[in-house]
Amino acid sequence: MSSVNEFNTDLNSYDYELPSELIAQVPSDEREGARMLVYDEATNQISHSHFSDLASFLHSSTTLVRNNTKVFASRVQARKHITGGKAEFFFLSDTLSSHCVEALIQSNSKKKVGDEFILEGDIKSKIIKRLERKFLVSLEVSDLQSYLSRFAQVPIPPYIRNGEASSEDSTRYQTTYAQHSGSVAAPTAGLHFTDHTFDQLTKKGINVADLTLHVGLGTFETIKSEDIRNHHMHSERFYMSQDEYNKMKNRKILAIGTTSLRVLESFSKDKNLKRNEWNETDIFLYPGIEVTSINAMLTNFHLPKSSLIMLISALIGREKVMELYQEAIDQKYRFYSYGDCMLILRKGYHEV
Repeated sequence: MSSVNEFNTDLNSYDYELPSELIAQVPSDEREGARMLVYDEATNQISHSHFSDLASFLHSSTTLVRNNTKVFASRVQARKHITGGKAEFFFLSDTLSSHCVEALIQSNSKKKVGDEFILEGDIKSKIIKRLERKFLVSLEVSDLQSYLSRFAQVPIPPYIRNGEASSEDSTRYQTTYAQHSGSVAAPTAGLHFTDHTFDQLTKKGINVADLTLHVGLGTFETIKSEDIRNHHMHSERFYMSQDEYNKMKNRKILAIGTTSLRVLESFSKDKNLKRNEWNETDIFLYPGIEVTSINAMLTNFHLPKSSLIMLISALIGREKVMELYQEAIDQKYRFYSYGDCMLILRKGYHEV
């Protein structure tokens, strides 16, 4: 598997212009209905297809690796206890530790330790500690998951309807194979899959390995450093059993989405990580860092200057990624979480 020699650390070189009408505001009518741009690195060929044809591009010795994390409803409306000023809490976990949890807080006024809020359901909360971009808050509930399932909204990204969730989002902003609650954003490449998809893949001899990475701030945090090497990713928790890991042995590996790749590459680069245990990773992949754990990848189209577009660039080079994105724009693909997808077949994928 060849490495990508191109090495560009300038943040602005990962920028591109996207017409606003290409930002998907709703999911496709059917999960399998997305368009799919296919790039074959061995032949340097670009083709246009549909996600429903995925199996036709893969051979039987492939293992698909998917992230079975589950998005929890995390956005809760609130008001300042004294002034009544509006606020919104974005919880970063659905479990409490000593009646405390980390959260982002949006409000028009400044926030400081000791500030008190009243959340939906007349639940009291107080800022206990200010962290780098977030707050540690106390919460007067005994079961946070039950509270959030009753009062919180689905955390769709702000570029989708200004973050205002609809009833449809509770099912469509979730993969069909989601099992373990803990994410504040969906692993969006997985949103296209249905039971029918996996049936078609199984008939061809393609198997599936599961892992869990709970998506947190690290995946979607804005990069502000002009030199991307100065950016530090927040850690995210992940788990993969030895049995699931064994499914990849002597197989071609296709990562479903960037979160799956981050787990696989973490295992590849850090031999101290163990299967059957929860681990943490702050891995940041960009050109100049060789990706050795996968042969192919399915991914959606990502935001400009994001760590995700840099990760894709680590696979096939920044210039090629920008070329593919421009092709997708020219062909009027739908972008971002509810948009279309891209299949990357790396050099070596077709080799026996």
